[in-house]
Parts: sequence; structure tokens; C-alpha cells
Amino acid sequence: MRLRLLLLPLPLLLPLALALCGAGATAAPRSLSLRGTWRIRSGNGSLELPGEVPGCVHTALFQRNLIQDPYYRFNDLNYRWISLDNWTYSREFDIAFNISKWQKVNLIFEGVDTVAEVLLNNVCIGKTNNMFKRYSFDITSVVQAVNSIELRFQSPVLYAAQQSRAHTGYQVPPNCPPGVQKGECHVNFIRKEQCSFSWDWGPAFPTQGIWKDVSIEAYDICHLNDFTFSPVYDNRAQEWNLEIESSFDVVSSKSISGQVIVEIPKLQTQQTYSIVLQPGERIVELFVKINKNVTVETWWPRGYGNQTGYNMTVLFKLDEGLTFQKSTKVYFRTVELIEEPIEGSHGLSFYFKINGFPIFLKGSNWIPADSFQDRVTSDLLRLLLRSVVDAHMNTLRVWGGGIYEQDEFYELCDELGIMVWQDFMFACALYPTDPGFMESVRTEVAYQVWRLKYHPSIITWSGNNENEAALMMNWYHIEARHLDIYRKDYVNLYVKNLRTVVLAGDKTRPFITSSPTNGAESIAEGWLSANPYDPHFGDIHFYDYISDCWDWSIFPKARFASEYGYQSWPSFSTLEKVSTKEDWSYKSRFSRHRQHHGNGNEEMLLQAGLHFKLPQSTDPVRAFKDVIYLTQVTQAQCVKTETEFYRRSRSEVVNGEGRTMGALYWQLNDIWQAPSWASLEYGGKWKMLHYFARRFFAPLLPVGFENQSVFFIYGVSDLRLDCNVTLTVRVHAWSSLEPVCSRALPRSVLKAGEATPLYREPVPDLLARCGNCTRRSCVVSFDLSTASELLSPTNYHFLSSPKEAAGLHKAHVTALISQREDTFVFDLETSAVAPFVWLDVGSVPGRFSDNGFLMTERTRTVLFYPWKPTSKSELERSFHVTSLTDIY
Repeated sequence: MRLRLLLLPLPLLLPLALALCGAGATAAPRSLSLRGTWRIRSGNGSLELPGEVPGCVHTALFQRNLIQDPYYRFNDLNYRWISLDNWTYSREFDIAFNISKWQKVNLIFEGVDTVAEVLLNNVCIGKTNNMFKRYSFDITSVVQAVNSIELRFQSPVLYAAQQSRAHTGYQVPPNCPPGVQKGECHVNFIRKEQCSFSWDWGPAFPTQGIWKDVSIEAYDICHLNDFTFSPVYDNRAQEWNLEIESSFDVVSSKSISGQVIVEIPKLQTQQTYSIVLQPGERIVELFVKINKNVTVETWWPRGYGNQTGYNMTVLFKLDEGLTFQKSTKVYFRTVELIEEPIEGSHGLSFYFKINGFPIFLKGSNWIPADSFQDRVTSDLLRLLLRSVVDAHMNTLRVWGGGIYEQDEFYELCDELGIMVWQDFMFACALYPTDPGFMESVRTEVAYQVWRLKYHPSIITWSGNNENEAALMMNWYHIEARHLDIYRKDYVNLYVKNLRTVVLAGDKTRPFITSSPTNGAESIAEGWLSANPYDPHFGDIHFYDYISDCWDWSIFPKARFASEYGYQSWPSFSTLEKVSTKEDWSYKSRFSRHRQHHGNGNEEMLLQAGLHFKLPQSTDPVRAFKDVIYLTQVTQAQCVKTETEFYRRSRSEVVNGEGRTMGALYWQLNDIWQAPSWASLEYGGKWKMLHYFARRFFAPLLPVGFENQSVFFIYGVSDLRLDCNVTLTVRVHAWSSLEPVCSRALPRSVLKAGEATPLYREPVPDLLARCGNCTRRSCVVSFDLSTASELLSPTNYHFLSSPKEAAGLHKAHVTALISQREDTFVFDLETSAVAPFVWLDVGSVPGRFSDNGFLMTERTRTVLFYPWKPTSKSELERSFHVTSLTDIY
């Protein structure tokens, strides 16, 4: 039941108390954490060991040296037995206070992975079957001074198969992942991290365990169970309001009354309300008006303003001396998804406005940072998210085949100004819609919306990943006469069920049914569009590994690109940790095993061979390292070309297509050490793509491209103000470190938030103007500047494939390393023009200020920012430099 209170502030403002729970006639609620060491036992009792909570069976076995690193070599296959067994977690605990004096005692699990029977003192108190729900069990009649607790887990693999077999009416595809993924079957029948059964970039490690906190809470009279809020802007009154929701459990037999004091000091807002709580579980809703006489500073995405937040305290002073206090930070921002007609184009726009300002979303897609969530530390999260903003990104899409991330992830996104496109956890599959499954989804979604909605970083909810496309493009070869069953299931699950719950819980941000989707057009077609990839509507996912990625015309001029990408291998220093010498070749069993995308290794070489000579070394280890380098070069160049195409398409319509307002490449991070689409390797090391992203996502960027032998340069601006810039175009010969010619154009105005054509010249005219240049012998670079400083990265355009370059000499690149406080300076010198200069310090954690660059000048200075303490001598020992001609 929901009790809505819209009360006028009382004349008497009571002072705020500092205690979380006050004393008085009633004792304060008591809480006991059950974190720590439990006992873990295999199904037949042959294996028993200590294990940490939060945690899982795999990490417990590894920590006790009972198994190797699960990521080592072929251990994802060797350790399948762990996921196929039924494990038990147990422990004993004492209650340090007199349990008989409390009216209510709850056992609370913040997360159980996944299917388990929970016993307290040999009494079954409940069952779990959803990794994404919070479970609270009433143990008042069962708990004692000395207790034993047991969670009897069922293998998630066996459970999923069992649920699939029980669904006898019709198949719910896919049954199993492709064989190349070495995965487990029927993951769509269990509410668990979908990629834990394998994906095309990750292993199958279906974990079991208590993966989040567990505690006991004891209380009398009433208890504040949970608390959330939503800032809302009233356009008509032009003022901010705050909707606060508090969940109470009133165990008293009579009503409880009291007062609520809400205070936001910096906004000079303090309001007091009277409340009356009837027995039972109650939701108290407070509507707080923010003082109109104080300017509210809004939260802005990275690059558009500050991430201002305000400290808020909510104090409940109730009968019997009960007090509850919540202190939190509140952020104010609005978000709108704009779908409206575009002049010169059929279809609709698809872009986001934050605080009324159109934002081009730049970023990537987030997957779980590890198969074992207890290994995802605060430091790792901060490192990965810091790398997001260091690359000028402003958005992450939390992909729907992983998990709803931990609280700290969203807190960091709030702090760093990273917008979050939040999928619900359904991906690349059809799903059952039986009553039990639907009810589980309802409670899951309601809980996650309540938990997450106060974060300003989350700008949209999305129902699933690619399931509209899977159904409408008939990925699973369903006979036409049966399609209506699956269409009905889709609408029931994502629209009538999931969407209804989301909109009931949060009206402050848009909801998208799927990604990709045609948005409003999909809704008009009954929530399922005939072509979910239509570039005139919504968002698109685009992958093409066969066509030449240097040819921008292969890419869709879409409204919003929320997935696109190319694979590469992680660095040798990353792979070395989980492999042995016999694995270090591109055609080894290990290299084939780690590749979970069909023909992925061959596709990378195919794409590389279009523009580069393939490595020639007869030394297998050297050849392996060279191929790794070349796949990273190819990936970086491919994603650069595609991203720059999307960025320069933001302001134009060509043949009815364009006005692109988002580019989120697939994918940001890795779950293990393997070839993938990621720009950050497992553990956070930057691939060449991430250094390229730092350039191609820069706030000001010149983008060059050819169309019918005419060379164009657009100036792309993400700034909020117009700026005057000078475009300088230089032509370099591969054979010389001195530019052949240079031309600075007259100053021009780059309009805020637009892509502006700045330059066009037929390539033959450009070459004729620069003396002896030909397409094969020269390359073009260009940048934006003012009279006093460089405003953009220096970009470049190849006039021919590097494998056809004439006059390109083998470059000898050296580095002199020095230390400047906590930063290290690499002074580079080259003997010749060097494409794709790659600086590597092995396993020394940190990043360079730039990397993977075209070195057209004799000297260059690059900084290294260590993530952990290091030394000049360690860097000198670890340092290795590679440029393109080194692999020939």
C-alpha cells in the first residue's frame, strides 16, 4: 500500500539529530552483518572449505589453492564441474542481544547467485531464484541466541535446463550458444547474469554464491527499510521539487505518528511534515518544494558543466522516541528524449537533451568487469571509469547481458559526469512469460528502479538488448505461423509488464523498449518494427567485418549508433599472465580457444590485409606479438573512421539520412584476457583504440574524408559556445620529416554543437600544389588552432593504403625517460616518419598522454601517468616501442 503525504510545513522547525536511530522509550534497531568467512561444501560432501561472503565458489576454491586461476589457459572448460555441482554455504552465528525482546527480526540478502533454499536452524525460511533481487525473510519465530544458517544452492546450469524442459508448450530460443563460445544452455530460463553462460567475448563461469551483503535486522514498533527520491522540474512554475519515498515496516498494532524534517542547507530549504503510519508495510511520499529564491546549479554531463550536488538530510522523529535519519547527495537535472520530424528527411530524430541542451552522446558499452564480481574492487571501478572521461567520453551503456552494477559504479558516474544508458538484463534471446517468471521480473525491475533512480547519471531505461531485432529479423528461424506467439510474449514481457513497472516507479526519464529500436515508430507498429535497423528512426547496431572499414560509405547514416565495433587482441603482457610459451602463436590451440566469435581471428587478418602488409617474422613469438600489434592498429583505425563519420553527420541530412546524435562503440572493457571488441584490456590497460578514442572524441575535432576524389574537412564542436578557429592543412612525404607544404585557412566560426564544413579540395589539385607528391608518397595532417594554442588533436588522412606507401623507411625510435614529480617524461626521437608509434611498458600499470600516433616530426614528448608507484629504472627495463615498419 502506498500512503501519499502532501503536507504543509509545520511552523516549528525541529533541530536535526545526528544519530541514525535514536533511543528513548524504545531501543534502537539492531543490525548484525553476516559478511565474512562461511563454510562451503560440495554436493556430495567430498570437498569442504572456507569461503568469503560476499563471494562465490570459484574464488573460494582459487583463494584456497584448490584450483588454478580460472582464467588460466583452458580452465573455463577444465572447471565446468564447479558450475554443475550443487554447493552449500553455511555458518553459525550468535546474537549478542536478547532476541526475544524484538517484535520483528529479518534476514536480508542484498544478492544471492542464484537458485537456493535458505534454512535457519534447519527450518526452510525461503527460496531464491533471481540474482537481481533483494530478499528479506521474516525469521522472528525461528531465530535464537545461537544459530546455524545454510544456503543450499542448485547448479544454475541444471536449473536452467530443468526450467526449459518444464516449458512444454513451445520452444523459447535460443537453446544453446554457438559452439565457438564453449558455453552452457538455456540461460534465458534463469534470472542470472546472462553472459555467465558465455558470450562471444567471454567465458562460461556460471557462478554460485552470496554475491552481495547479508545481514540481520531486529526492531520494534517500526523500521525504515529503504529510501529513494527523484528531483522533478516544474516547467510551468519554473521551480524544482523533490519527491522522496520512504519504505516503512510498522510492526506496532497501533498507528505511529511523528514528524519528518527535510533539509538542504545550501539551497536554504527546510521543510517539516506530520505523518501518521498505519500498521503494515507503508510507503511515505513527501513532496518538497525547493526554495525559489536560491539558484539551483544543475548536474551536467562531462564536458558541458559541473556535476554539482547538494547534501540533503531527512530526519524522521516518531512516537516512542524513534528517530531515523538519511543523509545523501541530491543532484538536479532534466532529461528528454527528442523524437520529432526532421526537415528534408522522413522519419524522426533520436537524441537526448540534458537541462534543455542537446547532447551528442560519445562513449562506449560497459560489460561486467570480471566473471567473478567479488574481484571487482573500488579501485578497479574508479580506474575504468576514470579512463572513460580521460578519453573525452560522456556516456556508457550498461549492456543488458550483464548485471545491474554495484552502487559505487553509479556513484562514480554521478561524480565524473558520465551519462548511463541502463539496459534491463535481457539480451539476445527470447524469454518465457509464465506467471512465475513474470512475477520475478516485476519484483526485480521494481527493486532496481527504486535502487537506482536517484542517480542523475542514468538518463534512460532500456528494456533489453537486441531482442526486438532478434524476433523481427528472425534470428532463430521461427516458422511464420508461430511468430504471433513470440510477438505476444515480447509485448507482454517488455511492455505490459516491465514498462508498466518502470513508469510506475519513475516518471523522470524516458523508457526505450529495446536497443536497437525504432523508438516511436516501433511503438506505432505495435512495439515491434518490421525493420528495427531503419536508420531514419531510433538507434542502430552495426557490424560489418568483411567490407573495407576505411570506406565510410559502408556505415549507416543513422540517428544514433549505440553499438558498432571491430575486434583486436589484447597486449602480450596481458595474455602472458594466463598462457604458456606453447600458446604464443596466432594459430595455437590457445588462440583458437580464446576466440569466441566465429571466424574472428580470420576476420581480423582479412581486415588488416586490406591496408597493411601482414607480419613476416619466422619467429612464432615475434610473429604473434606483431599480429597483436597489427590487430590493435586495424581496430583503432576502423573505429576511428566509423566514429568520425557519425560525429560529422550530426548537422546534415544526405539523401534523407543523418542528424546522428550518438556514437557508443562496442565495447569499453574486457571480462577476461581474450580477443574482443574492447578498448580497455582486462585489468584496465589501454589498447591503441582507447588512445584513438581520446582523440576522436575530443570536444573540438577536424574530420577529414574523401568523396569521389575530393578531400573534405569538417570541424566538429561539442562546445556550448561558438569559437573562431584556424584550420591548418599539411602534406607530408613518407620519406621526409619536414612537411612538403602547409596551408593555414582564414579563420572561421565553428558553431556550438555542430559539424561545419571547413575545407574541400580535389585530391589531384592538392597534390599538384605540393610539388612532387603522389597518393602513395604523401599523407595529410590537419588541426584546429587559435593564434596562441592548438585547440584540437592533430588528425590525419591516408591518401593510399600504408602497404602501398612509397618512400616509407624503417624508423628507429628512441626514448629518453625522466621523472617529473609523479609523472614520467618520454622524450622521443625518430630517424624517419613512423606510423602508429606504439609505446609499451609491459605490465607497469598506467597510461601515456598519447600513443599509437603518426610521428611526422623528429622529436616528440609524451607523458606517462603511473597508476601505481614505479621508477625510471623499472620503466626503462619494461619499455618497448613499435612502429608499422617494425613488423615487416
